[in-house]
Amino acid sequence: MDTSNLTSLPEDTLEDNEQRAPQQPRPLSAFASRPDRPPTQTSSQKYSALDWKGFFDQEEDIRIPDSDDVFHVYTAGTEGPVVFCLHGGGYSGLSFALSASKIKEKARVVAMDLRGHGKSTTENETDLSIETMCNDVLAVVKAIYGDSPPAIVLVGHSMGGSVAVHVAAKRALCSLAGLVVVDVVEGTALASLIHMQKILSSRVHHFSSIEKAIEWSVRGGSLRNIDSARVSVPTTLKYDDSKKWYEGLSEKFLSCPVPKLLLLAGTDRLDRALTIGQMQGKFQMVVVRHTGHAIQEDVPDEFATLVTNFISRNRIGPRGVEIPGLRRPSQTNP
Repeated sequence: MDTSNLTSLPEDTLEDNEQRAPQQPRPLSAFASRPDRPPTQTSSQKYSALDWKGFFDQEEDIRIPDSDDVFHVYTAGTEGPVVFCLHGGGYSGLSFALSASKIKEKARVVAMDLRGHGKSTTENETDLSIETMCNDVLAVVKAIYGDSPPAIVLVGHSMGGSVAVHVAAKRALCSLAGLVVVDVVEGTALASLIHMQKILSSRVHHFSSIEKAIEWSVRGGSLRNIDSARVSVPTTLKYDDSKKWYEGLSEKFLSCPVPKLLLLAGTDRLDRALTIGQMQGKFQMVVVRHTGHAIQEDVPDEFATLVTNFISRNRIGPRGVEIPGLRRPSQTNP
């Protein structure tokens, strides 16, 4: 059999090619070659956990006097008002990690693990009533700052948004200077409560590795930003929802006597009270496009910009609203 016309295998031509004189490369066309593909990551590399230290400055356990309750908080920044972050049910304070790394350039950030979540430990982990969780927030603020807290902007996502609204409506936080509620509206929250409970009850709670848990959260659609999931997912726990978190939420939100910002993921249904309130200019609303329910995780840079712009627009400084040219009593001459 004549084999002179058979094409050599690639392995056979390597040595021959090395011995030949180098040839001028042919001009490349858009159809003649493909760009080199970037190196691929394995699933364990892509979904590996990230350390909180790359985003927050420190973590701390806040012990509540006269109780066995210990709340875990993450902090960042050294100047400006305090952006006090409350995560949603099933999340943790690390839900705000990526956005905190941006917000801390203009304000201080405190993100706490709520009762029954993250690294916080309490006497009664199952008591997730709105009253108890509001008292938890007030107790943590007092434990950190005493009787003279700096100006605080409460930021709450989903369940944490409801807690933030109830805390603000109590008017028990003397230094409250602003309120930011992230993707929670009374009407839609109540309408979807049963569906949400079914989803939560069917969630997988045991994984062979942290990487698998992170991958499940991203592929399942609950989070869209892989880096944020790599920080926040490892500390999340199962939770139970409560109808009382959302009943009367719209009226309480509108009654809060501070500047208010409502962030929604996509177009949401405003109830009558919120629709009228928006028309009357009682709060600012921004619809954040191309994001899921966890806006602060999916688009952390945009979220951080919205929060810092809200602070600047309302002139919220470390001691509250700052009016140019107006000196505080403590600064006046005797």
